[in-house]
Amino acid sequence: MLMGGLNTLAALALASANVQGHAHELGADLAPDCTFNGQALQGRVKVVTSFPDIRVQMVTSFPDLRVQWVDSFPDRCGRWREVDSFPDFTLQYVTSFPDLRVQAVESFPGLR
Repeated sequence: MLMGGLNTLAALALASANVQGHAHELGADLAPDCTFNGQALQGRVKVVTSFPDIRVQMVTSFPDLRVQWVDSFPDRCGRWREVDSFPDFTLQYVTSFPDLRVQAVESFPGLR
């Protein structure tokens, strides 16, 4: 019985390590201060089709960042205003291999 319990614990530890590794992989460069590779994740954003600063996958659950699109005052983590010129950063929507997984919200933007 003791040996079976150890095997179960080892399997759980391995599964936990795989899940944690995958989560770290998706938002690997997302910092607790709401920056990605040194870029604050707030402000004026331009959507581009090539050469983005950040590749984003839109999701409905388990996001790295919750984003609220606003018309003014994109001054907090996760508050973005779409612009055509003079952006703070650019993003490209992708369906695979994103830098960040983002969920659009109406309130409470920011880190998950």
